[in-house]
Amino acid sequence: MLFGELEFVKETLPFWKDLDAGQKRFMEVKLIERCYGQGQNIHNGEDCTGLLLVKNGQLRSFILSESGKEITLFRLFERDVCILSSSCMMRNITFDIHIEAEKNSEILIMPAGVFKQLSDANPAVKDFQTEIISARLSDVMWVMEQVVFMSMDKRLATFLLEQSSIEGSDELTITHETIARNMGTAREVVSRMLKYFENEGLVALTRGRITLTDRKRLMKCAVD
Repeated sequence: MLFGELEFVKETLPFWKDLDAGQKRFMEVKLIERCYGQGQNIHNGEDCTGLLLVKNGQLRSFILSESGKEITLFRLFERDVCILSSSCMMRNITFDIHIEAEKNSEILIMPAGVFKQLSDANPAVKDFQTEIISARLSDVMWVMEQVVFMSMDKRLATFLLEQSSIEGSDELTITHETIARNMGTAREVVSRMLKYFENEGLVALTRGRITLTDRKRLMKCAVD
């Protein structure tokens, strides 16, 4: 493992300091570096990829219904860690998580077997596993709460504001189809609601682009 990668691992995995010398060497040898292009699949829900450490880029985690609809559960950014791609290690996780690169990304992968061996041998790794699972399941529950209890206008306003925060801009280069895929709904529903937002002066629509023109009222729509 290169020096830069080792420093990244030390800063990203808090349990590193609690590993003994043999466990550190074992992990260094077993970590795998991978590069993924935008839209490329990283984890298909059925395999047991392992622990993901995002060096740079942006990943999207989603579930897929039997009818083929997707709904985004959470996103992963630089220095984020995901363990739900090791669902084979967690008996109570019965739904399949899919992960794809939303932007060109570099990640480190700790194979599931390696992580399990470290977790079984070191309580600090087990504690980290519990903490990460809890955090990600909280993200999942927030999405489920939106789907079950929020109206479509609130969900769409929330999505647009979150996307604006991620991109650092009020101009979003995104299609109605992509929004629908993220929200687990039909493109026609998204297009209708966006047209309503445009008529209300909340957004401006052009082909492949949405501009947030009244953030204050969008935020009010998201919370009311």
